[in-house]
Amino acid sequence: MPGSLPYLALGDSYTIGESVAEAGRWPCQLAAALRARGVALSDPRIIATTGWTTDELWAAMDAAEPLGRHELVSLLIGVNNQYRGGNLGEYRVEFADLLDRAIALAGDRPGRVLVLSIPDWGVTPFGQASGRDPAVIARQLDDFNAAAADECAARGVAFVDITPVSRERGAEPGMVAEDGLHPSTAMYAEWTRLALPVAARLLG
Repeated sequence: MPGSLPYLALGDSYTIGESVAEAGRWPCQLAAALRARGVALSDPRIIATTGWTTDELWAAMDAAEPLGRHELVSLLIGVNNQYRGGNLGEYRVEFADLLDRAIALAGDRPGRVLVLSIPDWGVTPFGQASGRDPAVIARQLDDFNAAAADECAARGVAFVDITPVSRERGAEPGMVAEDGLHPSTAMYAEWTRLALPVAARLLG
């Protein structure tokens, strides 16, 4: 049963779980896994839509106010900034602003915020057929993730790197949704496996 501790999940298609059932989304899998460990976490309130960039997530959060205070806030954002050719410096500034806002929504507790890295979409069937160089995609995403990790480290926010597993297994048929781009429930389970011990530690 859903618990009583509120959880807010912020992001884009990777958080809303494009092409998978609601229970298959990684924030929902994470909440269920934490409840199985005895943490009374609620199912997440998700503010995320496929295609959102950092500034679009910010605007959506404005529209959703008041958001209240949460025991856990997760953030995964940036793939669409990279996909659209966005500037790395702008991403860093906008990600930092979102991170500060996430901390505020967690009751000004950096230790209740969890950030996931951006997966590498270049390895997917969609990415391979996109006409774009997978090596360039990988380098750009590494730069975006390094910027996010730096901002997290500066604030004492947990950063979970799911990019390696996205690269190792993202081309496997069972790890990608029917659209050939987004993760399957099984891939989200891999992300949950990596995030679970960190979230459990944050929630004490």
